Amino acid sequence: MRQPQIMGILNVTPDSFSDGGRFFDGQSILEQAERLLAEGADIIDIGGESTRPFAEPVSEKEELGRVIPAIQAVRSLSDSVLISIDTTKAAVARAAVAAGATMINDISALRYDPDMLQVVLEHDCPIIIMHIQGTPGNMQVKPHYEDVVAEICAFFQERTAWMQAQGIRRERIIIDPGIGFGKTLEHNLTILRNISAFKQLGFPVLIGHSRKSFFGKLLNLAVEERDCPTAVVSALCAWQGADILRVHDLGKTAAAVQLAAALAPQAA
Repeated sequence: MRQPQIMGILNVTPDSFSDGGRFFDGQSILEQAERLLAEGADIIDIGGESTRPFAEPVSEKEELGRVIPAIQAVRSLSDSVLISIDTTKAAVARAAVAAGATMINDISALRYDPDMLQVVLEHDCPIIIMHIQGTPGNMQVKPHYEDVVAEICAFFQERTAWMQAQGIRRERIIIDPGIGFGKTLEHNLTILRNISAFKQLGFPVLIGHSRKSFFGKLLNLAVEERDCPTAVVSALCAWQGADILRVHDLGKTAAAVQLAAALAPQAA
């Protein structure tokens, strides 16, 4: 089993579902960045606009004021760690890359801001595209699929074909099926059972399941109690071939993934 990269989450927002407001000043941002690096983050994903269900959008100016200092703080600690900017705004992505970000994480899959395509082309950087049904403002209002895995795969086939036709190199594209983004509990579980279907599309697969609400519905756990089950799911995702795991608690996930690798059948 090839071990996935672990992406640590650094939300510089007042209202993210899990850690909103915790890392909202320079000192706390620096301390969290140090913690993520010490725990072995391969990638640090920095976001300045919450994408939790029913979240209110923020202005470009406000988002820039949140993420640029955070990127600079992380980069001051490490020249080598990969930094992902979690945004749907082209201007934010462009400024973030100039400040030291090395990849773009766009939950809209380049659909919300038409200028995002040009930013990706200009910088030839890795781009994570996610599946979402609706928008953060309405995605959890009765999400419905006839076949959630097949429909998400069809979405990625369309988007990746379009992106490549526009000039984005295939090897730059990473796909994220969007756990919790316009999905019910059963949709999320079906996605997690079928990571191999997304792998068959031929792109690296990112899974962002950390502390999501389906843990609360399934196990009746509060947000702060979900790191251990998150780590268990991380191990199961790694076993199925997930390439990147986006999590809040890197230590537990790293240990779980290491155990999964140790227990994986040895190649003949």
